[in-house]
Amino acid sequence: MARRTTICISGFAATGKSTVARKLARRLGLRYVSGGDALKAVAVEMGYRPGGRSWWETSEGLRFLAMRRRDLSFDRRVDEKLVEIALEGDVVVDSWVLPWILRDRSYNIWVSASDEERARRMARRAGIPVSRALRILRRRDSESKSIYERLYGIRLGEDFTPFHLILDTTQLNPRQVYQAILNTLSQSLHVLTD
Repeated sequence: MARRTTICISGFAATGKSTVARKLARRLGLRYVSGGDALKAVAVEMGYRPGGRSWWETSEGLRFLAMRRRDLSFDRRVDEKLVEIALEGDVVVDSWVLPWILRDRSYNIWVSASDEERARRMARRAGIPVSRALRILRRRDSESKSIYERLYGIRLGEDFTPFHLILDTTQLNPRQVYQAILNTLSQSLHVLTD
């Protein structure tokens, strides 16, 4: 493994970015850092009790996200910490915005999926109806777009200039997503030694 490798995986919720980021980190012998986990740590500091991958879809998680929308300092704190970790290198970071902040100091991957597929994934994960998951996703997408545009001028989901790879995961299972990204990294970064 080449030293000081930083890989950022970005995309909206339920596109598969966390799943593939964890698997890649394990395979490449890198640390895995999650922007969502860092935001949950801020929630813990504020007295919330986040638990599990589907905490964001709970009433408590949604209340925290509403507060986050009003106070951009939460995201700024999280992003500052993620940048610090990313610049140390040897890490795979799952983050909505780090590719725009780091630009060419990291290998940046955008994963996407149709709204309907994302809603099905979230519904399975959270045990909620697909229609509710779709409403939650659309609200979260809209709120996150607004936050990051106000903070950094980023057009999340519209500006793909910092990305080296863009992958639509709608028709792919997690293994196929992982393999496609691993193959691309092998060719692009020459990071794998067999």
